[in-house]
Amino acid sequence: MNRDIRSVEDLLRMLDGLFEDIPWDGFYEDRDRPVPFFADQPDENLDAWLRAGSLRKGRALELGCGPGRNARRLAAAGYEVDAVDRSRTAIAWATERGGDARFHHADIFAMDLPHETYDLVYDSGCLHHLAPHRRISYLALLDRHLKPGGHFGLVCFAAGTGDGGSGTEVPDAQLYRDRSLHGGLAYTPDELRRLFDGYTELELRPMRANTGLFGVPFLLAGLFRKN
Repeated sequence: MNRDIRSVEDLLRMLDGLFEDIPWDGFYEDRDRPVPFFADQPDENLDAWLRAGSLRKGRALELGCGPGRNARRLAAAGYEVDAVDRSRTAIAWATERGGDARFHHADIFAMDLPHETYDLVYDSGCLHHLAPHRRISYLALLDRHLKPGGHFGLVCFAAGTGDGGSGTEVPDAQLYRDRSLHGGLAYTPDELRRLFDGYTELELRPMRANTGLFGVPFLLAGLFRKN
């Protein structure tokens, strides 16, 4: 009999074990699959925010960077970029693609980064693959690593789209009963507003398709500023 839970982090890690880990290394192994975000194009919303001058310049941290398409866009815009992913395969691919971003293989909740704080934290598809209890860790991460007045950009599954590519709308409690995230969690705009109620909302909308960049309508794009 084990009685090893002595901290909040012990409890969170126990809850992590209720869910099967997504085999991200295998997901990124076949680079020729026709997956839209395998192409080396940034998110249309990120590109739009950069072109409009909506983001604070300086250092950027990307969470769940995959093959690095958004990290490279940020580096090209003049940011000092640290990009993190838990998949060694994705980080190897991102590094091969080149650019000035620094790529790190790490768990976002156990990162050893060159800097403690950043002017921009960007997440395209990381939050919606986290179990509900890890929202606690996610908010703590933002509080720790995002500078006051800095920006937080997010892309995640949108609830209510009825699209086959969108995430699940199963309630949080049912996810634990099922012991499954059902491919990812969909959020409504109001759920994101409640989750990030300590931040100022600057934009929250569906991604735009047919821009020549990455954008699909079953994803929400949000931009917030830390108060």
